[in-house]
Amino acid sequence: MADQLYLSYWIPGFTEHNMLRHYERMLALFPYSVLEKRISTFRIVAIDYAQPPLLERVLPPQDVLAAAAEFRHADSMYCLDTWWDLWQFDADWEVAPSPASLCCFGPGFERDMDENLRIEFGIDSHFLPQPEAPNSPRMVQSNIKSLLKLVHDLDDTLKADRRRLWSLRQRRRNVVFRRPLQALPLVR
Repeated sequence: MADQLYLSYWIPGFTEHNMLRHYERMLALFPYSVLEKRISTFRIVAIDYAQPPLLERVLPPQDVLAAAAEFRHADSMYCLDTWWDLWQFDADWEVAPSPASLCCFGPGFERDMDENLRIEFGIDSHFLPQPEAPNSPRMVQSNIKSLLKLVHDLDDTLKADRRRLWSLRQRRRNVVFRRPLQALPLVR
């Protein structure tokens, strides 16, 4: 059964005054889809997830920060729903847009894990071997490489205290891919 995959970052000295600079760095490093024709959606929510959005607008990534700056508050969450390109199997392997959400949480926004930045990668099956699909290890490994490149780029730029790659099912674990990665041969 597919589960949702997340990447969370905790950044030292993260405040209402510098949160959008950190968000800008994450937005700049994300490998946006070149195949998806729809424009991303940006939303701002105050206080907690139960509240209706203060703003929900179709925006290209380059316009997100200007919109966020208008609503900069310590109790707000900023989220860009967008896409990135991954190998996916549907009768055959093809590179196709896959949804992702890039989120920044103000220090006063209520959330479970108290992270500052989060990327929601959608279903984890894009990163797990699919025995029924031919050539699955190679394609999944390519997706994992894309994920790891993004993680390393973010690590180098964000200078976080910690990060966590996690899923809802395995939330208590720090590494969600231990077993599947050991099964895949390294391709350089």
